[in-house]
Amino acid sequence: MSDASPGSGPGLRTGTLGSADIAFFVVSAAAPLTVMAGVAPIALALGGVGVPAGYLLAGITLAVFAVGFTTMSRHVTSGGAFYAYIARGLGPVAGIGAALLALIGYNGMEIGIYGLLGSATGDTGRALWGLDIPWLPVSLAGLLLIWYCGYRSIDFGAKILAVLLVAETGILVLLAGGVLVQGGADGLGLASFAPEHVLVPGTAAVLAFAFAAFTGFESTVIYRREARDPVRTVPRATYAAVAFLGTFYAFIVWTVIQAFGDDAVVKAATDDPGGLFFAAITTYVGAWAADLMHLLIVTSVLASLLAFHNAINRYTLALSEGGVLPRALGRIHPRHGSPYLAGIAQTALGAVVVLGFGIAGADPYTQLLLWVNTPGMIGLMALMLLAALAVPCYFRRVRHREGVLRTVVAPLVSAVLLAVAILLIATKVHLFTGASDLVNTVLLALVPAVFALGAVLALWLRRHRPEVYANFAAEPGASGSPGGHDDHDTPRGPGGDRPTDPHPRSEACPQPTSS
Repeated sequence: MSDASPGSGPGLRTGTLGSADIAFFVVSAAAPLTVMAGVAPIALALGGVGVPAGYLLAGITLAVFAVGFTTMSRHVTSGGAFYAYIARGLGPVAGIGAALLALIGYNGMEIGIYGLLGSATGDTGRALWGLDIPWLPVSLAGLLLIWYCGYRSIDFGAKILAVLLVAETGILVLLAGGVLVQGGADGLGLASFAPEHVLVPGTAAVLAFAFAAFTGFESTVIYRREARDPVRTVPRATYAAVAFLGTFYAFIVWTVIQAFGDDAVVKAATDDPGGLFFAAITTYVGAWAADLMHLLIVTSVLASLLAFHNAINRYTLALSEGGVLPRALGRIHPRHGSPYLAGIAQTALGAVVVLGFGIAGADPYTQLLLWVNTPGMIGLMALMLLAALAVPCYFRRVRHREGVLRTVVAPLVSAVLLAVAILLIATKVHLFTGASDLVNTVLLALVPAVFALGAVLALWLRRHRPEVYANFAAEPGASGSPGGHDDHDTPRGPGGDRPTDPHPRSEACPQPTSS
């Protein structure tokens, strides 16, 4: 099936993805194996044995956010996801600012990871075969591979991610099983969840790393048009992804703590953070498993790249259909049903950035990955905060049957928690980047600067292209917007009539664009 309207050319493949398929995209973007083996040891070194509780707290916060987020997904069917929600709740100026921030944020997350691909491949080559593999050719080859996978149909990508995700989580489960069967270093215990180990000075750093580990989970709604029964599929995939990531992260880190013992794990993580998981799996499973883990870290990075690439392409498609980006970027491949020109543009952008860092002699991990990823990560968290604030504003002015818990309480609670998380990450940004104060200031300033640039673009559109501004993030098929949808998905005004303005004004949540 296709979502193209008659005479409009080919469209995305509708009814293709189930809850499990979408969850695979989301969890793959988070790269569980890479997060555990590459980042969790640093969190242990900084925060001690209470790290598992930090992952649970981050998961609970995002689950609360998901309540309002998924409730709104039943009413807002635009393919713009975050920016569409923000536009419908806070107005088109905020929405277009959010759209630009989303585009930069997702691109920052993906392009930075190409540095990790080169770095991880080099580490694997040295560990297994004693080879010194240059990172730049690996990263450029990865760009081509990810482009091809994104060029193919969405179900093709889902199948690849399913295999890769099962493999990377399987090796971590194997490690955990070995530790549990052998009883760890000093027996199994729950000291990680005791208040005296959770409420410590390093908790702020732990929470910063924990929230970063969930980056990309919100992309479930981007696949709404390609989902089977999206009203049910998207919320199920969102909750499944958050629940899996939160519990899985906490469980795996806890088992590694048991592998070394509460008293020894912090020293081991401090002395050799990159080797912590490999030492544990060698001891409890065998050297062959450590070799396999090296290989699977590379495939974990590839899975993350593909998931982000698909998400970026669909954001670009939605913005193209809305007239904010050139219409050509919205072309759908007639056979594969993929936004292939958006994929080509994204790959070209990635190649320019990767080559730029390579020519400058930059380090693929400490500079390409960390410097490019950090504003992307903070930008996506800022979008979550804005989306949480948009939910109660939106539901205050449309007719609905949703409860106050879903439309007001949960979104506002999650907004407070997300604001605290962003503050924690901003104050601990040096732990992510290892860069100078000047570089960190620039990286942090990029987020509000991009949002402000988007707001300026919105004001320009309002003056020079009022039809684009007026219909921004409108429901598919409404007010001349592209595509079509079922009637029951459109928010209705008092009396059940469709609002003629896709961004109706509200005294409770005044539109920032009203003059």
